[in-house]
Amino acid sequence: MTSSAPTADRTVVHLVRHGEVHNPDRILYGRLADFHLSDLGREMADLVASHLADHDITHVISSPLERARETAAPIAAAHDLEIQLDERALEAENAFEGRAVAGGKGIFRDPKLWKLMVNPMRPSWGEPYVDLAARMQAAVDSARDLARGHEAVIVSHQAPIWMLRLALEGRRFVHDPRKRECTLASLTSLTYRGDELESLAYSEPAAALLPLAHSGAGA
Repeated sequence: MTSSAPTADRTVVHLVRHGEVHNPDRILYGRLADFHLSDLGREMADLVASHLADHDITHVISSPLERARETAAPIAAAHDLEIQLDERALEAENAFEGRAVAGGKGIFRDPKLWKLMVNPMRPSWGEPYVDLAARMQAAVDSARDLARGHEAVIVSHQAPIWMLRLALEGRRFVHDPRKRECTLASLTSLTYRGDELESLAYSEPAAALLPLAHSGAGA
C-alpha cells in the first residue's frame, strides 16, 4: 500500500455479507441464479441499513447476485443512492456448486468428487484464494477512490470478504471455514487514511437474528 500524508482524507469501505438466503434444500448455490433472501434475510438487510443510516455513505456497490443486490437495496434506499454492480465482488467459483454438500455429505459419499479435495491450500475445488483476495482488494480500491473522504458499502459474500481480511492481516489463507468471522449481514469495515489502511473493524448488526437462521451450504 502507498504511504499517505497526515492530512490525507479518511475513507471507510464497509464490506457487508448478504443476509440469509431461502435455501430449503441446502444447496451450495455459489453463483447460481434465482437464490433470493429469505424473509429473515430481508430483516437482516433492514437491520444493516438501519445501522448505517447515519453514516456518510456516498456509494453502494454490490455483487451482481440476487442475494447481494437484495441486501444492498435498503442500504441504498436509506441514502437515496443507486446500486452499482461490481463483478469483482462475486462469490467464489466452486466446483461443488449446485450440490447438496452441507456437512460434507455430498462430497465424501461420491468418489468422483474426491479428486477435488486433494489440495485445500489452493483450493483444488475452486478459485484460488490468492486470486479471490486480489479481486476483492481491487473492488475495495475502486470503492475507496469513488468515496474518497466519505464512506462506501460493498455487499459481497463470505469467502471474498474473509480472504481479503486474511490478506490484509497477513494471515495464511488455509483455514477452517467454520471459524470465519463473517456471519450473515455482518460488516467488515476498512478505514483508510488516503490509500493506506488505518484500521479494520468487525460488527454484526443482525446478531439478534442469527440464532433464527437455518444452517446451509451457501455463502
